[in-house]
Amino acid sequence: MHKMTPSFVASALAISLALAFPAHAASTATAPLVQEAPLRAHLAFLSNDLLEGRGTGQRGADLAALYLETQAQALGLAPGNGNSFRQPVQIAGIKTLPAESTLKLEANGQALPAAFGKDWVFAPGDATAVHQLNAELVFVGYGIKADDEKWDDFKGVDLKGKILVAMVNDPQPTAEQPNRFNGKGLTYYGRWTYKFEEAQRQGAAGVILIHTTPTASYGWSVIQNSWSGVERFQLAAGTLGTALQGWMTDDMARALFKAAGQDLDTLRAAAERADFKPVPLAAKVNGEMKAAVRKVEQFNIAAVVPGTDPKLKDEVVIYSAHYDHLGKQGESGDTIFNGAVDNASGSAALLAMAQEARRAPAKRSQMFLWVAAEEQGLLGSAAYASSPLWPLAKTAANLNLDSLNFVGATRDIGTQGSERTELGKMAETAAKAMGMHIARAEPDLAGGYFRSDHFSFAKNGVPAFSIDSGNEYIKDPAGSKEKAKAYGKRYHQASDEYDASWDLSGMVQTAQYTLNLGRIIANSPKLPEWKAGDAFAKPRNAK
Repeated sequence: MHKMTPSFVASALAISLALAFPAHAASTATAPLVQEAPLRAHLAFLSNDLLEGRGTGQRGADLAALYLETQAQALGLAPGNGNSFRQPVQIAGIKTLPAESTLKLEANGQALPAAFGKDWVFAPGDATAVHQLNAELVFVGYGIKADDEKWDDFKGVDLKGKILVAMVNDPQPTAEQPNRFNGKGLTYYGRWTYKFEEAQRQGAAGVILIHTTPTASYGWSVIQNSWSGVERFQLAAGTLGTALQGWMTDDMARALFKAAGQDLDTLRAAAERADFKPVPLAAKVNGEMKAAVRKVEQFNIAAVVPGTDPKLKDEVVIYSAHYDHLGKQGESGDTIFNGAVDNASGSAALLAMAQEARRAPAKRSQMFLWVAAEEQGLLGSAAYASSPLWPLAKTAANLNLDSLNFVGATRDIGTQGSERTELGKMAETAAKAMGMHIARAEPDLAGGYFRSDHFSFAKNGVPAFSIDSGNEYIKDPAGSKEKAKAYGKRYHQASDEYDASWDLSGMVQTAQYTLNLGRIIANSPKLPEWKAGDAFAKPRNAK
């Protein structure tokens, strides 16, 4: 773990003073050039043990928000929320109490053996501590209603008060329809978050997802770690979820369906067809579900560089990054999940970018937005999109940074998702100007486009995507690829720590590219639009 030392504190303070009074602040003739020194200092500080992993609802997240706020002030940025840099985000912390709950699965009047954690997990989706449930189960296939795909798993069936049992992922492509639901790539309809949202829209009392490793793209242990014995978070305001949300293993689902007189494989095959209709099961969820619930206030931090054009300054380009990570966990060993790459890197990059953006403003305004609680389900960005500080109708684009390149400079840059909008051509222009090219697009098998903060903007009509590192490393290509690949073992682990020996040329390159692209958008005569027919092509101010 990186320790606080007098020299470290002194260097951090020196950098803070340099940020407040940059040596080249008087010159505005040259294009903004992102500097490595402030980026490295911010990265080292935000991922230091002092900030305790920046966990949602923990002291470290409060310290991170305060740091970002004071640095924005030091840079001379304008507050993004009236006279404040802070946007409150009301969050509910939920921890299921399985020992105090009597919830059970019943089929044909008989309770089935089902151990919490081992066979299934559940939690309230509406921030309510106690629920009494006696609700029938209904299998709804993939649980998708998608007009753009001419698909409706619900067929108008009244599901109010029911518990829906659904598969994750999308209907699979066929020989006749090789491109339905984006072929092999995952669409948002396949994400577990969508299933929960659609169940609420259907008026259901709850939803239980059937887990398999191929359809979820991760093992059951991921579900266990996220739902068993830990506090989970959800927004405490706005549209809340269903009373019950949960998962069950494939083995548990097979046992349940068999006891209810159904064959799971037969129903799965039926669910691959567009004529599928919901199938009531001779089964129910019965008993009391208890959870510890607390309310937590976190903050998005928003700072603005006003635009220079009398008319276009009323429109904005938003750069975003989440500042939270997993915080302190466990009782022994290294309990701090520092989150250096994920995502102190993106947060630090935004500060370094803002320093340069203020020196050379663009025609449109530019907002630097650090969002809270991304690790808990994009909560900070969702709260922003629900109550935006700048009208979404006047938001040109959102460019998001999450887990930047700590290995070295590359010849390519990742812009997956930009091709959905007119941002794609702008992204190519920005890359070419820097002597780079856009990284080759890969099938989005795990639904990466739907798992970062830009997606909260995309769902509300704002052209948005995350900018990722390329993989064509300039120095030692083979060794660099191995170094990048090795990060997989540190992802969401206590070992994601800052290393002073890191070559940050790739991180600076990504930050510079993002700022350059943002300036192209900010100086463009018109707002970029979605491509016709894209699932998210709708007016920016639509909810």
